[in-house]
Amino acid sequence: MVRDLSEDEQPRERLMRFGAESLTDAELLAILVRTGSRKMNVIETTRVLLKHFGGLHKLVRRNWREMRVVNGVADVKAITLEAAFELSRRLQSHNGEKPLRFRTPEDVAAFWGPRLRDLQTEQFWVVFLNAAKIVTGSHIISKGGKTATIVDPAEVMRYSIMNEANSIILIHNHPSANRKASSADIRLTKKIREAASLLEISVDDHVIIAGHDYLSMRSEGLI
Repeated sequence: MVRDLSEDEQPRERLMRFGAESLTDAELLAILVRTGSRKMNVIETTRVLLKHFGGLHKLVRRNWREMRVVNGVADVKAITLEAAFELSRRLQSHNGEKPLRFRTPEDVAAFWGPRLRDLQTEQFWVVFLNAAKIVTGSHIISKGGKTATIVDPAEVMRYSIMNEANSIILIHNHPSANRKASSADIRLTKKIREAASLLEISVDDHVIIAGHDYLSMRSEGLI
C-alpha cells in the first residue's frame, strides 16, 4: 500500500508537498489505483500498467475490461481509471460555460479530436444543430473495425428528425491516422446528403479525425 512505501515514493504526500506537476505518470495513476497487490506495490503496479499498454497516451483509450488484465488492477480500480480518463477528455473538448457551437471545421476537430483520435476502431457520429448552429445533441450511429464501419443513412435521418435538427455534421475517425477521405467515405456522404435534402436538413460537413490531424470534406470540396 502507499503507506508502506518510503516517504519519497508516496504519491499523495509528494503531490501535497511539491504539486501534481512534479509526479510521474505512474505516481499520478497510483493515487487513483490506491493499492497494489501481494506481488507488487502500487507504484510497481502502475508502472507495469503503463508498460503493458505502451504508455499513458495509449492507456487512456483502453476500457476497464482491458485494464484489469494487469495483475493488481481489479474491476473497481480499472473503472476508476476509465472514468478519470473520460473526464479528462470532456474537459479537453468543451469548457461547458457557453452553448456549444460548431462554426468551423476547427471547432469540430477541437471538440471531437480528444474523444476519437486514439480509438482502435472506427466510430461514426452525427451531431445535431439548430438554426443558430448551436449543438443540440449527438448520437453514435455505428462502431466498426479498424478500417471501416457500416452506416445506414436512414438511421442518420431517423435520429436527425428525433432531435429536430436544422442541420447535421457527420464525424468519424480513422484509426490509421490517415486523414484522406476514402471513396467509401465520399459515397456515404453523398447518400446521406441526398436523404437529408428530402427532409430539408443540410449536411454542414463531414469531418474525419485522424490522430492529431483531421480533414473537413467541405473544405476539401467533397461536399
